[in-house]
Amino acid sequence: MSHSRVVQAPPEVVYALVADVTKWPVIFAPSVLVRHLHRGPDEERFRLWATVNGEVKNWTSRRVLDAEQRRIVFEQERSQAPIASMGGSWSIRETDSGTTKVTLDHRFTVVDGADRTVVAGAVDRNSETELAALARIAELGHRVEEVVHTFEDTVTLDISAAEAYDFVYHSERWPEHVPHVGRIELTEDAEGVQLMEMDTVTEGGIPHTTKSVRVCSSDERIDYKQLLPPTMLFGHSGAWEFTDGPDGAVVTARHTVAINPVAAREILGATTDLADARAYLTDALSTNSRNTLLCAVRYAETVKSPT
Repeated sequence: MSHSRVVQAPPEVVYALVADVTKWPVIFAPSVLVRHLHRGPDEERFRLWATVNGEVKNWTSRRVLDAEQRRIVFEQERSQAPIASMGGSWSIRETDSGTTKVTLDHRFTVVDGADRTVVAGAVDRNSETELAALARIAELGHRVEEVVHTFEDTVTLDISAAEAYDFVYHSERWPEHVPHVGRIELTEDAEGVQLMEMDTVTEGGIPHTTKSVRVCSSDERIDYKQLLPPTMLFGHSGAWEFTDGPDGAVVTARHTVAINPVAAREILGATTDLADARAYLTDALSTNSRNTLLCAVRYAETVKSPT
């Protein structure tokens, strides 16, 4: 199967977006989480979680990157049923000055008894979605590092890492204990993979509803991807990391956002630039994360001393 799109951006910009899989969760709607297993200058292995036909699947992939030819070849090392094997390539070619043709090819086999048309339909939808999202970011006319922004906060809490993890994992408790959260619906159909819908209000009084996929791992880390991010963002992903230190739990809250410049101006004012938007989002999201962790401390104290 082959899908292609002409992007109004230079080929080096398009290639860089495809080559850096760490940015995929905030650029490509199906991508939820990427964890590198190995990363070299021209080849890599990673585990990828993504939504496929409404379900979260994960697999391990190997990629070979040719920056000179602007071509990336990929192969799934471990696929999930109904897919038996999957591979393909990204090819990025300059057509005119400042214009690029991107071609995304797939070849796959299915397990015995599986309906090949179902997999083909998923490949069709995901490929078209990914190419459209790639064009959306590349055609903004801004440097990618101005649009895609990563930041983190690390705090030490007077509770254990297990207690902090428990509070973040059980987010169904948040409406009663976290002031900026109004409603939570949390389901966990597969072990460690949660779907969370949440109503919140920012410090500026802006209400919004978000939907997120969360991948929870061994009491040490919770990664998430917002399926329905706030209006100002094309994408938002992040992680909570928990360890025990000499003075209590050491928790890092990390965020990666892809900013919609037009929406940022509509919300924050006509003179807002990307630097203003990055500063606003850093402050707002970091404040929410710190406040949630302070609520974890208060909740743990309440559990220990219910009276």
